[in-house]
This record gives sequence, structure tokens and C-alpha cells, in this order.
Amino acid sequence: MTLPASPATRPRLALFDLDHTLLPLDSDYEWGEFTIRIGWNDPVEFARRNGEFYAHYQAGTLDVHDYVRFATEAVRLRGPEAAATAHEQFMREVITPAIQPQALALVQQHLAAGDEVLIVTATNEFVTTPIAKALGVQQLLAVQLLRDASGWYTGEIDGVPTMREGKVTRMEQWLAERRLTWGDVESTFYSDSMNDVPLLEKVDHPVATNPDPRLRALAQERGWRILDLFTAHP
Repeated sequence: MTLPASPATRPRLALFDLDHTLLPLDSDYEWGEFTIRIGWNDPVEFARRNGEFYAHYQAGTLDVHDYVRFATEAVRLRGPEAAATAHEQFMREVITPAIQPQALALVQQHLAAGDEVLIVTATNEFVTTPIAKALGVQQLLAVQLLRDASGWYTGEIDGVPTMREGKVTRMEQWLAERRLTWGDVESTFYSDSMNDVPLLEKVDHPVATNPDPRLRALAQERGWRILDLFTAHP
């Protein structure tokens, strides 16, 4: 039997949303725009469908499974080698120039304090795995992509998507794998979005980071810490 850790010795977790929280952009959206620039997607049709999905996302009616099939189609069709080469270019041209020193400093501050740092994002693992590494974060909970017998993506989601309440579920799975519960850890979560209220409500220390107007108002109402890591919310 494992006794719960006392409050003084509880391991500390620092959880971060990614888009508009640690990055001043939306990596999922920027990847889509990048695929248009390199000729992988038709600009008119892709923009039309992407706009429809985004409207559903804002309305809370997004079918994440349909969206992931759409968002990963170009990658799936071109295969692992072309996808890896394109992502390296994406990192060079889009992501690396956007990484802000204050975001790196915040991550390093938690790592230096001995905290376990995780990125918990609704963007898929193909887009975000290299980004997490560039930010110095080894542990990533992203939308996992199902693979076929050859090891390549099928377009389907593997397991629970890390979106809204799904972020709480995936974190609880992560904790359970380590025989931990929320009560065994001291947790902090940084996020910009109302979509992340379920996880913000679950942790010990919610931090509204570069918050959108609705989250800023909610954070003020509830007395949550507000951190403007970047000069303005895009």
C-alpha cells in the first residue's frame, strides 16, 4: 500500500497549454497555412473547410475526429519522409522565430525548481512533438494519432483527445499510470483559453496566461492569477 504524499513533500507539476500560451500563435492553424504555401493544400478549398471547422470550434460544436482527419490528410498522403522534411522547414520558418525568451524562461524556472513539466495541448502530436522539444519540455500530452500496421497515421484519433474535459481525463490517466491522484501532487496550469476551464478548475494553481477576454473576466471573478506573458493576445 502506498501512502499519499504529505502536502510538504507533494511532487509539483507545471502544466502548460501550448497555442497562445507558450507560443504567441496557433500551431495547428499555422501548420495549415504552411501546407498551403508549400503547395500541399488548395488555398481556397482548404481555407473554406478550415473556416467551417473553426466556427464549430468557437461554437463548441466541433467534431474533433472530423477535424483531425482533415488536418492530417496532406501529411498522410505524402508519407513519413516528406512530412518530416516539411516539418523541419515549418520549425525553421514559423515556430523557432516565434518562440519568445520569456516563455523559455518560464519553462526553465519550473524545471530548475524541480517541477515536472508537461505540455497539454489540443493540437495533434505530429505538429507539436518537435515544438515541445524546442521549448525544452520532454513530456507532451497532445491529440494522439492512430497508426496503421506500417506505423503511419490513419487519420483517426488514438484514445481520448486532449480537448476541454479530455485534458482532465488524459491528465488523470497520466497520474494513474504513476499511482498518483490530484491530491498527491501540487499542480499549476497555464492557459489562455476558456476551452481549458475544466483543467484550470482541477489544479491547485490556475494561471490565466495571455487570456482571451472571457477567460480574463472569469479569472478576475474567481481570483485566479493572470499572467500576460506576451504583450498582447493575438
